[in-house]
Amino acid sequence: MAAPPEPRSGRRHTPLIALTLGDPAGVGPEVVAKALAQADVRAAADLVVVGDTAVLERAFALTGADLRAVRVAAPADPVADGGVGVYEDEPADGLADLPYGRVSAAAGAAAVAWATTAGRLAVEGRVDGVVTAPLNKEAAHLAGHAEMGHQEIYQALTGAERVMTMLLTPGLRVVHLTTHRSLREACDAVTRENVLAALRLTHDFFAGHGIPEPRLAAAALNPHGGEAGLMGAEETEAIGPAVEDARELGIDATGPVPADTVFNQAIDGAFDGVLAMYHDQGHIAIKVHDWSRSVTMNIGLPFLRTSVDHGTAFDIAGRGIADPAGMIEAVRLAAQLARTGSLIAT
Repeated sequence: MAAPPEPRSGRRHTPLIALTLGDPAGVGPEVVAKALAQADVRAAADLVVVGDTAVLERAFALTGADLRAVRVAAPADPVADGGVGVYEDEPADGLADLPYGRVSAAAGAAAVAWATTAGRLAVEGRVDGVVTAPLNKEAAHLAGHAEMGHQEIYQALTGAERVMTMLLTPGLRVVHLTTHRSLREACDAVTRENVLAALRLTHDFFAGHGIPEPRLAAAALNPHGGEAGLMGAEETEAIGPAVEDARELGIDATGPVPADTVFNQAIDGAFDGVLAMYHDQGHIAIKVHDWSRSVTMNIGLPFLRTSVDHGTAFDIAGRGIADPAGMIEAVRLAAQLARTGSLIAT
């Protein structure tokens, strides 16, 4: 992971974290509003919303939060008690009038613009981290954006060579070799070079963030770990050799471990992190274990970014019933990492 920007002068002890609202037609504004309504969340860091004042006001009204949205000229501008600063880089009209639960180009454009602005603020060192609410990929596509998600947006923004998604929930950390690829393309990406690079990046990130000698497991791609090549060659030709290469570099790596057992082993404490080979292999394990408190973050970006581990949930948007637990955990983790640099809570 590239070195993060230097902490902003005068704010070394209280990090400033930017929260994006996500797609305004989804549950993003709602879970942001509910998280901001928690006093302990607001105490974890200085928080500024990157989005639209009227959209956040609508979310406060929906959730009954006793807060008000206040437009600020700069992310670090102070706001009086009861107010939440909203940084609007390129204000747009009518976003708070968009119907909940509907895909639209206007909503997609806003969500991508807010995510991009927050990332730019982080690159410039004007905020110490970014927490993102979900965007809708179909809406973003309608708005003319080819990027598939926040990771791709931020990789394009920063030019980072390799960026990976890690999902965390209490007791389990899973890094993904690939994310937004078809299963066919994901299988093709399981090469010795890619797996070794992923293990090295994961090791270096963990070692630099509070786990000095991380124990990593590489999940197998095929059933039963490939059964010595009878059910696929990736384990013998790519994953296993990459693990041996990693061990020669001093990395405590194990694998390939059959995917139907490796996650339970990690939960039981055998490993500090698991490298999953494709999106659903890792996501299912996390979401079955403790979905409500799961958090997404990126490894390899030059700034800190965490996120909720759920989508826009158009089916319940606007009903006031979205669970904010993931957003609360994402803010807490971002604040913790910005303050201490450690994945381990102190």
